[in-house]
Amino acid sequence: MVITGGSRGIGAATARLAATQGFDVCIGYVSNADAASSVVADCEAAGASAIAVQVDVRNEDQVVALFDRAAELGPIGCLVNNAGVLHPMARVDEYSIDRLREVVDVNIIGAFLCAGEAVRRMATRHGGTGGTIVNVSSVAAVFGSGNEFVDYAATKGAIDTMTIGLAKEVAREGMRVNAVRPGLIDTDIHSSSGDPDRANRLADAVPMGRIGQPEEVASMIVYLASNDATYMTGAIVNVSGGR
Repeated sequence: MVITGGSRGIGAATARLAATQGFDVCIGYVSNADAASSVVADCEAAGASAIAVQVDVRNEDQVVALFDRAAELGPIGCLVNNAGVLHPMARVDEYSIDRLREVVDVNIIGAFLCAGEAVRRMATRHGGTGGTIVNVSSVAAVFGSGNEFVDYAATKGAIDTMTIGLAKEVAREGMRVNAVRPGLIDTDIHSSSGDPDRANRLADAVPMGRIGQPEEVASMIVYLASNDATYMTGAIVNVSGGR
């Protein structure tokens, strides 16, 4: 299993859980080598083989190198497209071009680059034996995140569309493509919004009355990647407490 953004939050929780379910794990991370090494150690303690690879998903050569390193663990069977960025809350009329380019390049182009490489490695049309892609979207794609981060929400809407289209494209090539839409989850991505306590502050808006934990999202990701979900493709599953 290749997991981008695997050194923290949902990605790290997914790596740790996958390691207990028989997956070897390649963790892609952008900057925090210590955090990535800690996740690797946890995966190895669970009995899995694991490596961490620094990667900027906007860079095609680095994405190829990520998959090359992952292949050293054995045949690649799953990609978790989790890398993403979020900027401080602002209105659309306050965005800079640099902000927009980074959000689009990481959240959309990076996801496409990784998905394309995964298909080239796993699809039967390319000589692979099949596999799965699980994209990490957000319920922001549904709500739009007005007055917060419409740019981030829009990129997650693109991920939803990519999930559906790619699922149809590779369905007869041994591949399944699904997505999860997390809601308010207790991760440090909220610090990037400029409001570290945002999730807890909005907890009352969740029908279940609480925010979610990364492990609760990870369990759905690992399920979708597993042989328990062999007739699921093109699905987008909310993990949002009913929000």
